[in-house]
Amino acid sequence: MRYAMLILPSANRVYAESSVGLTGAELEIFADAVLGGDLGDITSDELAGVPYVTFESRELDERAIRYLANLSSIYALFAIEGGGLLRPVPLVRLDRFDDDLITIPKYAGKTNEQFTKLLLNATVMGSAFAGAMLDRRLTVLDPLAGRGTTLHQAMMYGYDAYGVDRDQKDYEAYSGFIQRWLKEKRIKHRTESGPVRRNGKVVGRRLQITLAATKEAHKAGDTQRIDMINADTTRTLEFWKPRSVDLVVADAPYGVQHGSRTADRGLTRDPLDLLRAAAPVWAGVLRPGGALGLSWNTNVADRADAAEALEDAGLRVVDSDAHRRLVHRVDQAIRRDILIARKPD
Repeated sequence: MRYAMLILPSANRVYAESSVGLTGAELEIFADAVLGGDLGDITSDELAGVPYVTFESRELDERAIRYLANLSSIYALFAIEGGGLLRPVPLVRLDRFDDDLITIPKYAGKTNEQFTKLLLNATVMGSAFAGAMLDRRLTVLDPLAGRGTTLHQAMMYGYDAYGVDRDQKDYEAYSGFIQRWLKEKRIKHRTESGPVRRNGKVVGRRLQITLAATKEAHKAGDTQRIDMINADTTRTLEFWKPRSVDLVVADAPYGVQHGSRTADRGLTRDPLDLLRAAAPVWAGVLRPGGALGLSWNTNVADRADAAEALEDAGLRVVDSDAHRRLVHRVDQAIRRDILIARKPD
């Protein structure tokens, strides 16, 4: 059979121009990881003047459709029938909450929400837990969490969301938003927050929230966790045990408006300094079979050098033609790429 995927409109014009190509690459990554490679002839097509991504497959079963429903840019899916008629295929997404959890926060430097979902998806698919994407409560750590876009996407999927960020203003902005949002949505939750002390000294601040998506989920004990730390990312293993996280998802500073900070060198425009210092720590918190997904600006750091930093941390880069097609232009100064690396089982 042949299927046609309608692309979700993007408010970001530049990202919209890249979304068809990115969707084709993401679709191929899903096919290889959870669909047995059973998709072919993935192409960009125009039907009645509207751009689609089309592909061939044997008839998709319910589980395959549930995987595809979570593609970052999917708006609708159709089966193409005789005479070119489009039959809608119902999509049931993982999303547990209203999408304003992701769309309401607006601030300078916010990563495009569709790209954040793409990065998380590619990281899941690169892990040993790809097949359990729909069924298991995975644990996602964003070690450069900022104001929480990745944490919000993890929450939408029903996953546990952990974050680290050294910027106090970002930590406070995230803390204020998520607590206000949960109250306004009347979502049952419990919050604990305050300083973290080691040997009598304050080493960070911590926000911990336990929540349930519905009253029924709360009664059944079906709860999710948010755990946000205000501290340097290289201290991650001081807050979580080794081998305790399924996925690490990091969007590195692009070295344009904002640089990276390391404990040894302070502010630097080179994200490789941050990556070399932090990657061994991030790898340490990953479970065997877990995956790390990294996005960064290739104008300030070469792909081969970034891959080498991850390999030196004991991770194995997951590379394919589809992964290499995830690179795209953000603006004149930023050309963004993705690397996925897996911790040996």
